Amino acid sequence: MRKILGVAVASAAALMALGGSAFGAGDAAKGKEVFTTALCATCHQVGPGAKNGVGPELNGIVGRKAASVADYPSYSAGMKKLGAEGFVWTEENIDKWIANPKAMIPDSLMSLTFQGLPDAQQRADVIAYLKTQTQ
Repeated sequence: MRKILGVAVASAAALMALGGSAFGAGDAAKGKEVFTTALCATCHQVGPGAKNGVGPELNGIVGRKAASVADYPSYSAGMKKLGAEGFVWTEENIDKWIANPKAMIPDSLMSLTFQGLPDAQQRADVIAYLKTQTQ
């Protein structure tokens, strides 16, 4: 049992050291489909010409500081606080956020309108898709 645990820990560490994510690899094409069907696209835009809507545009979200889209006026107090504290949207933080927004920031508009995406693979796919949206 101890040996199995050691192998699991070593494998997770190696994956993270190689730049991978501990929560699994995503498929960007599937992520695009989930993004458009799981209500993400109702409030957020991505791609060339993306604009803020109910939520901020999400181009370049992976690696961006929270509450940092300059011309988006509707960040919640909780999101602004995260941004002021230097919180960055890593893959892991996006995963936590889209799994259950209410657990992270109960006062955000997203936590009031989006219950979260419970499927870990769908979240990984959405994150893979968002990583392709850099403009």
